[in-house]
Amino acid sequence: MNQSAPISRRRLLATSAAGLAMPIFLPSTRTQAQEGAIMRLKLTFADQQFTATLEDNAAARELFAMLPLDLIIDDYSTNEKIAYLPRKLSDDGSTRFENEAIGDLCYYAPWGNLAMFHGPYRWSRGLVRLGRLDQGAKPLLVRGEFPLRIEALT
Repeated sequence: MNQSAPISRRRLLATSAAGLAMPIFLPSTRTQAQEGAIMRLKLTFADQQFTATLEDNAAARELFAMLPLDLIIDDYSTNEKIAYLPRKLSDDGSTRFENEAIGDLCYYAPWGNLAMFHGPYRWSRGLVRLGRLDQGAKPLLVRGEFPLRIEALT
């Protein structure tokens, strides 16, 4: 025979308030990229394998969190190769940057694509620098469309 006393409103409110005051411990969801660690990529296409080091900005962290990626890389204009991402990245950090250089790895927010420069270029609105190719832009000189694999370098 169950003889529990009815719960009063006062007891219910006190129990609820105590529950709100208790800290909740959740497992950490911080990634290596969020902790300020250096984020490096390994890129492979057409028998070319090279690395890039990412900057610490929101778009670069989002790209790093998406890895590994299998994309298609192709020539665009006379100075870059591009690859479309499966989804758009944050364009935080799309403020003007200077010291544009051959070997820059960028994100072009309006189109949602990566841009890797093998020739001189100028910043344009919507362009976010994600990082730089570590060994220069020579691998990008291979002309044509190829499968591109991007992985985290550990």
